[in-house]
Parts: sequence; structure tokens; C-alpha cells
Amino acid sequence: MASSVNVKTEKRPAPNPEDGHTNPKKARYPHNMKLLPSLKTKRARELVLVIGTGVSSAVAPEVPALRSWKGLIQALLDAANEFDLLEEEESRRFQKSLQEDKNLVHVAHDLIQKLSPRTGNVRSTFFKDCLYEVFDSLESKMEHSGKHLLRSVLQLMENGALVLTTNFDNLLEIYAAHQGTRLESLDLTDEKQVLEWAQEKRNLSVLHIHGVYTNPSGIVLHPAGYQNVLRNTEVMREIQKLYETKSFVFLGCGRTVDDTTFQALFLEAVKHKSDLEHFMLVRREDVGEFKKLRDNMLDKGIKVISYGNDFTDLPDYFERLANEICNHASETNGWASPYNEEETQNGFSSQKNLLQDNHS
Repeated sequence: MASSVNVKTEKRPAPNPEDGHTNPKKARYPHNMKLLPSLKTKRARELVLVIGTGVSSAVAPEVPALRSWKGLIQALLDAANEFDLLEEEESRRFQKSLQEDKNLVHVAHDLIQKLSPRTGNVRSTFFKDCLYEVFDSLESKMEHSGKHLLRSVLQLMENGALVLTTNFDNLLEIYAAHQGTRLESLDLTDEKQVLEWAQEKRNLSVLHIHGVYTNPSGIVLHPAGYQNVLRNTEVMREIQKLYETKSFVFLGCGRTVDDTTFQALFLEAVKHKSDLEHFMLVRREDVGEFKKLRDNMLDKGIKVISYGNDFTDLPDYFERLANEICNHASETNGWASPYNEEETQNGFSSQKNLLQDNHS
């Protein structure tokens, strides 16, 4: 199911030298991490951006539910208790499971089932109420540095990159609406829309592989929840073709490649993963852990890249990367590219809007 956000638009802020939004060739970025040639020379249309909890928590750090699965389940449990939807014994049982770090997907599934009881043929909407309570007023909780990061994601989308996320929030869609760009929120309940996304007919759409909170019926925590997509051979062929022909860039994704939903969609049928070229941007905090992760990911065809030593380094690093990719494509299209100068996707002229963004 697709949905979108409609808000009053605002003009994109012009680059401010004091904010570090200057020409990337002249700016001094924290730690000045170099951009990997094999990534910075990609075209935006060759990329699939995978947005994880690390991005959402950077955009709205004051919202605990955005930081992790555990934080989300705790927030839902708190909301259920505030609305008096659970018996004391049930609440204690869920809280104990959280504290013991039991299988969080199972805990979340059981909690959702408890908040969505059936009475005859009618399923209650208490789960929807709890979701809206947890994600209420996201717009007012977005921080400047987080918007900085979303701006770069949107810039790449406008130039042809696809975006999927494991997150339930719609922070990117909210930010884009304020910039005058309408993004659709897709989930896996409609295989026709998923097919069109995989075929690059819905570039200005965000595929939420676990669902988005604005459509509670589309939220799934396990591949069994969307068998209609998994059984559709045409859809699955197109989805897995993306992993074989494009470069995935993982942002804020600590364990996304271990996510059962992601594996079912992209990894299980893909052979010779080490021959692929994907990228994971991570913080280089512990040198030993960083090297271990890098070695493990190479077997999956994923290059692990450090964007810096601190979470706050990511927005500037990713801005440099997005500018490098988009400016390179713009220069190529202007002189020797077989692509038209203004290529329309979903009714959106990517080159025109990039120029408007750079000069607004």
C-alpha cells in the first residue's frame, strides 16, 4: 500500500559556510575521511540506499523508539500500559522478555497480536493507536544535523537512486515534503507496487520492507507475513536482480544483512555474492571490531567503509559523497553522456531539480 505526506513546503536553505554546507572541495570535514573511488564514481541510478535505525536515531535522537528494535518494543509496551490495554501479568511477562533479550522479533510479534485481538471478523485497532502514540510529532523532533543527512539521501533519490528501509518511521518522506518533493511510502502488501519499484518505475518512493507506521496493516516482522510477494516469481526475480546489478549502500545498518526479511528478499537466491560490489558505511570506533566486520562482509560482496570515529561525522561524509556522485553525473551528462540532460522519473526532472537545489 502506498501513502504520502503532504505539508506546507519551504525553500531549501542555501549552503551556509558557517554550517559546513560549502563546496565539498573546499570544506574542512571532521577527520577528512577519503571517499572510496569505487563508490564515488558510481552514478546515482546505480545505487540502492538501505536506510537503517542508525539514520532515524541520528535524525530524531530524542525518540527512543527509533534507536533500536528493543527501544521500539519498549515504547509500544509503554503506550499499551498507558492506554490500559494489558493485564499486569501480561505487562510483566513482556517486560521480562525484553530485559532478558529474548528473540525480539517474537516478542514484538506477540505484543502486536495482543494489541490486535479479533472479535468475530473484526480486528481491533489498538495497535494502530499505540503506533501513533509512539511516532507522534516526529516532525518537531527532527534535528538540524539529521536533516542535513536526509537532504543528501533525497539528492541521490532525485538523481535516480532507489531507497529501501527497515524502519517504520517516515522521516525521509516528511523532510522531502517540506522541500517540495512528494515521496510515496510503499510496503510489501501490494506486490504490483513493489514490482514497479524494483523496475525503477517508482523512483520517488521509499520501500519499507517491515511496513510503515501510517499503515499498521502493512507491518510485518517475518517473511511469513508477506507470502504474496515471496510467491510471486516475477516480483522476486526483479527484486533479486537489483542486488545482482546495482550497488547497495547501507546507512545506519548494524545488522540489516542478518535481518530475515532482507535475507528472504535479496540474499537467499543470489549466488556468488563475493563477486558483487556493495558498500556499508560504519563508524570506526573499535579497530578490531571494524576489521572483523570488514572481513565478514567481504564474503557477502559488501565493502565496509569508515565515515569517521563519531556518529556526527556521517552527515558531512555522506554530503561529500552525494555531491561527488551527482556533480560527476551532471558533468558527464553535459558533455559525453548518452542520457538526456533532463531525464524525467515519476514526472520529476532530476537534473533541473539538482540545479535548483544547488542555487536556492
